[in-house]
Amino acid sequence: MRLPSGRFLNRFTIMKMSIVLFLILWLFSLTALSSETTSSKIKSALDHERRTAVEILRDENRRAEETLTFFGFQAEMTVLELLPGTGWYTKILAPVLEDKGKLYISIGAESVYKSLEGKPGFNSLAIVPFDKENFSRIPGTSQVHVPEFSFGLSNIDMALTFRNLHNFTEEGRNNINKAVFLSLKSGGHYGVIDHTRRHMQPNDDEIWRRIDPVKIILEIESAGFKFIDYSDLHHHPDDELIYEVGRQSVSGNTDRFTLLFKKP
Repeated sequence: MRLPSGRFLNRFTIMKMSIVLFLILWLFSLTALSSETTSSKIKSALDHERRTAVEILRDENRRAEETLTFFGFQAEMTVLELLPGTGWYTKILAPVLEDKGKLYISIGAESVYKSLEGKPGFNSLAIVPFDKENFSRIPGTSQVHVPEFSFGLSNIDMALTFRNLHNFTEEGRNNINKAVFLSLKSGGHYGVIDHTRRHMQPNDDEIWRRIDPVKIILEIESAGFKFIDYSDLHHHPDDELIYEVGRQSVSGNTDRFTLLFKKP
């Protein structure tokens, strides 16, 4: 039996390498195209007439496109937004996800869902009910407790929460983080933004809506997540970190930490 010549083997090796290189470039081009599409859709959502003048005023401060890009957000994802408030981010996320993705909102989400349900641009939007009876205010504080619970979801690509975790007790935050962990698929991302408190700074009425980012990292890691990155997108060095975030002289200019976690 005659063995293949070295020249044949070299050609075969080169052919295999060429195929591998082609596949890598093809996958890279698909990712780049997806990112470009997502970016253009975010811009369209930001520019849409459905947004109010008050919402538009916050664009420069909140930097939605850069923030969502940092979190790895893509237009074909299934996303869970926690505590959407008045829907500032919901009005951006849902239209971007309308064609190929899905947006779930939960925890204090009923009013924003009712205001957007069935409207053009929000066909991707769904609510995960969260009973108000789950909330219990801790006497003598402004924080809220929630017991262990489940969103009843699985294989979510991404969960996001913006300036919310400070509102909860440590046990309540841990229960939220565990529920998020269970809802995400392996490799899914958890993006968190909140108002910065100095490390180990004691609590008082002036800074209760600020929270130590080191504490948040440790808490979310304890739920099973891996901390993978941070961004200074919302870093404001002129914030002295000693005043209530709602003060007129501080509001809109608070230093906020931006953290990204992954479910292994």
